[in-house]
Amino acid sequence: MTNFVTDLSSAARATGNHSKARTPLLEVADLSVTFPQRGGADVHAVRGISYQVNEGEFLGIVGESGSGKSVSSLALMGLLPSSAVIDGTITFGGRALLDLNDRELSKIRGREIAMIFQDPLSAMTPVYTVGDQIAEALLLHDAALSKKAARARAVELLTVVGIPDPERRAKAFPHEFSGGMRQRAMIAMSIANDPRLIVADEPTTALDVTIQAQILEVLETAKELTGAAVVLITHDLGVVAGHADRIAVMYAGKLVENGTTADVFAEPHMPYTIGLLRSVPNMQTAGTQRLVPLEGRPPSLTALPRGCPFAARCPIAIDVCREIEPELAQHGTATGNGAADIELTGEVAATHVAACHRSAEIATGTLTRVDIFPRPAPLAVKQAETRVEDGPVLTVSNLVRHFPLTKGGVFSRRIGTVRAVDGVSFSLAAGQTLGLVGESGCGKSTTILEILEMSKPQGGQILIDGKDVATLNRAEKLRLRKEVQIVFQDPMAAIDPRLPIGDIIGEPLTVHGVKPEAIRQRVRELLDLVGLDPVMADRYPHEFSGGQRQRIGIARALATNPRLVVLDEPVSALDVSIQAGVINLLEDLKEQLGLSYLFVAHDLAIVRQIADMVAVMYLGRIVEYGPVAEVFSNPRHPYTQALISAAPIPDPVIERSRQRVLLEGDLPSPTEHIDGCNFRSRCPLFTTLDADKQALCASADPHLTPHGTVEAACHHVELTQTDPTASPSSTTHESHQEIASPRNKGESQ
Repeated sequence: MTNFVTDLSSAARATGNHSKARTPLLEVADLSVTFPQRGGADVHAVRGISYQVNEGEFLGIVGESGSGKSVSSLALMGLLPSSAVIDGTITFGGRALLDLNDRELSKIRGREIAMIFQDPLSAMTPVYTVGDQIAEALLLHDAALSKKAARARAVELLTVVGIPDPERRAKAFPHEFSGGMRQRAMIAMSIANDPRLIVADEPTTALDVTIQAQILEVLETAKELTGAAVVLITHDLGVVAGHADRIAVMYAGKLVENGTTADVFAEPHMPYTIGLLRSVPNMQTAGTQRLVPLEGRPPSLTALPRGCPFAARCPIAIDVCREIEPELAQHGTATGNGAADIELTGEVAATHVAACHRSAEIATGTLTRVDIFPRPAPLAVKQAETRVEDGPVLTVSNLVRHFPLTKGGVFSRRIGTVRAVDGVSFSLAAGQTLGLVGESGCGKSTTILEILEMSKPQGGQILIDGKDVATLNRAEKLRLRKEVQIVFQDPMAAIDPRLPIGDIIGEPLTVHGVKPEAIRQRVRELLDLVGLDPVMADRYPHEFSGGQRQRIGIARALATNPRLVVLDEPVSALDVSIQAGVINLLEDLKEQLGLSYLFVAHDLAIVRQIADMVAVMYLGRIVEYGPVAEVFSNPRHPYTQALISAAPIPDPVIERSRQRVLLEGDLPSPTEHIDGCNFRSRCPLFTTLDADKQALCASADPHLTPHGTVEAACHHVELTQTDPTASPSSTTHESHQEIASPRNKGESQ
């Protein structure tokens, strides 16, 4: 390893001595951030939060969108706008940061405190190379360092974070990097000056699950090399479970629970934390039981209610909750249940505090998690008439969609081909859900767009209700479109903000010539069907929460009484607390209306929860296809194994004992022509094969072949039989969710 890495290791040993000190590295006390509004009420974004971070500790801060997580971190870095009113104290290494001016803070930022931003593309300067930007971070804090040495150090840093061909990549611009590589470069920049504290603000939110696993591994490596403490801000409880020593839960600008990760996951004392943990789908239990939604939405930070801000959503709220806001207090004893199975870093205190008037009852077991947030029963919907089907609702055979890659303006010429979809085949039976999964750029969205376009494909065949879309005239297509509808990823972007929701839901019926009175009646039925009050029909989209807007999108999709609904990442834009309610609704509607779903997603736990069949896509092709239970319990293809292995499980004991299958690098470009297996450059199995088997992978393109009830495109399926979710523990650690036996997941618990 380079001298630079040796220096970092020495620094890690040196900073390890600091962990014995009693004084915390970072101490935030009674921090409040208010944004004054011209002509309106002030926004109280952060309200009196206090926490400590010790040397070498890993703190995870979680909560729903708008809870104040990012604002608190920006206050720590001194990056809030000048209009923000900041009260309280932030002490770092014995210095009061809020008393420093910008010049003094600039000497600390990037050197002693580093930040990894959520979107590296907007955080990096697009007109400078990545290497120059890392070198700049070094030169700003070390005047004795030459430019040549800084550039050499930048290459070494890119090597440390796993960037392939670092010398060439250092000369590239940010837009020439993939999302995962840009985030690696941000981590390289953050550790350049051997900081004592790294603040990571949602560093993996926009990344695929395989790249997320790589980035978290790099972040852990950076922490070990520098000895730095880490503050990770995230909404993903699985990520926190796998990495954080301590967890702090924020709600409506305040900390509502704080404790070791083992304690908070095993014995949460705040109803909000309990609701968050119970609403998260667990890949080991998904599909066997219904999800537990956390109904409602956080209060407005401009008009906070009296008393506890969570009272309106809390099932166990009592009168005092609506009068007095509770403060953080210790209830019972922090047992550290499960902590023996988790290795902690830094100096981590065992204090477990929660802000709830009834936390003592929860801590003693008088109120259980099942009492507070019981598992819901199915939505009561009138049973639809059963429709007799002659065959599959959707059949796709050898679908091909290539795009020309051109260069030049007026006299453009073709220089290549983008193989977006390259021979995809699957079928969807009536009343079933097919999950289409894979990394970004694998062809999922192009596949569903080809189906929805209902025109002759470039290659292959699409049958909807047994009708070949290539042979339909305009009138036949219009009639068939009633049978196929879509629910989009972003409900706010998919609906017209200028129309009341009644008009939005009824618009498809207007297109098909339905009379106005019949439309109004149907809109009322649909609103009731998706769990919204029909009197809301005259309201506008901005008056609804994210989960309610997605219900509006579902109601619109059901307006024409379709047989097939395409769900394009329908819950990825929603907080985890809201996702559960939408998923439960979709499951209920499928059962009651006999719907078929084509479900596109990147969250494997949600796919396992809702799907009957799953198709795994890679570079425009399906590499594994079969029943969801069989694919998840016994994946045949190395890529499927890596996807399942990379998906976090919201249980700290299991998450830290799993053996991961990490992929190397990013998804290759679909413009590349790859002989043989197009996965072999990233395949963890390929490197273990003998020369003859490697030659087969390099020369022959594998096709889907049956292996029991599953089809897989791999030459060496017999060598891949492992359980990627397995851990040394034989049963799931019941930290936040009871395990159901394989029974009707509609039963209430």
